[in-house]
Amino acid sequence: MNADYCAIHNRLAKFANSFDLKDWDGLCACLAPSVYTDYSDLRGTPPEQMSNRRYADLRRIALQDLKTHHISGNIEIEIEADTAKAKVSTMIYRQDAEGTTLHTHCLYEFGLQKMAAAWYIDAIVQKVFWSDGSSAIHSGIVR
Repeated sequence: MNADYCAIHNRLAKFANSFDLKDWDGLCACLAPSVYTDYSDLRGTPPEQMSNRRYADLRRIALQDLKTHHISGNIEIEIEADTAKAKVSTMIYRQDAEGTTLHTHCLYEFGLQKMAAAWYIDAIVQKVFWSDGSSAIHSGIVR
């Protein structure tokens, strides 16, 4: 595996681990200054473009009080010059203080760009296969 593949793989791992560690600055640092997001499968909201700080702040507000664990695998990475696409199969476990859970089985489709010799996520599309549990524990879901 070449250096770009390793750097992208590490960026995607840091992205997922940042949620579980509640490392919102670390999450922000994984992202390009502007990020396209599409969480319509989970949240019922339209896709949007936002700053990396707004993305991290929205995740902090929605997830700070939940225990989470993002488990990822089946990573496919395609690199073309200074851009890349990655598909990552992910299982997201969530639990609130009362023990209520919401678990989501999904596929992330990431866009990445190389800037100043480092890779940053500039697009995040989450395709939900199914979820188990109560969506009421996740304040980021507006349905």
